[in-house]
Amino acid sequence: TILAALGDSITQGSGYPFKLRMLLGSNYTVGNFGVSGSTISLNSKKPYMNESKFQEAMDFDPDIIVIMLGTNDANLDITPNDQSFEADYTQLVTSFQGLEGYEQIFVVKSPPIFNNNANYNNTYLASTVIPHIDKLANELNLPTIDLYSVFGNRADYFYDGVHPKIEGTGLIAATVYDTITSQDSSDSTP
Repeated sequence: TILAALGDSITQGSGYPFKLRMLLGSNYTVGNFGVSGSTISLNSKKPYMNESKFQEAMDFDPDIIVIMLGTNDANLDITPNDQSFEADYTQLVTSFQGLEGYEQIFVVKSPPIFNNNANYNNTYLASTVIPHIDKLANELNLPTIDLYSVFGNRADYFYDGVHPKIEGTGLIAATVYDTITSQDSSDSTP
């Protein structure tokens, strides 16, 4: 089973994909396709779909795709508006759905932002980005991985309020693992 972890710096630099691979075992190959500073929104300074890692993830031909993007969409300096967020997210998802075979796609509700830096806005993440992710997941019938709720008030799991420490990456990996393996056991699709 081949799993592609897509995301921003939380995926690229945290080590959670490696920890996830250790939890999943030798029957899984896990690729880290995180791009620091990237967004879902195509109307931003660094859209994920414009990065080479996007094509590399497609070429990896994954069976499972875990998409953890949205934190940089809650930074109005990077993403000035969210008008195309759902359409752009849908485009990302359908790109992977267009691969040959059956792909299982999980969308992740980003961890909370425990940061007083005005650029990263947890209120905006909670009130705008996450509801967009919920709506998209509902419309496209995709399972979600709710890291926002899992982290609760665990600001101590982050270096700077955005990037997780080792405890945070362990929690991300364990939550993704639990969700994927519970889906596997209940999924009857070939």
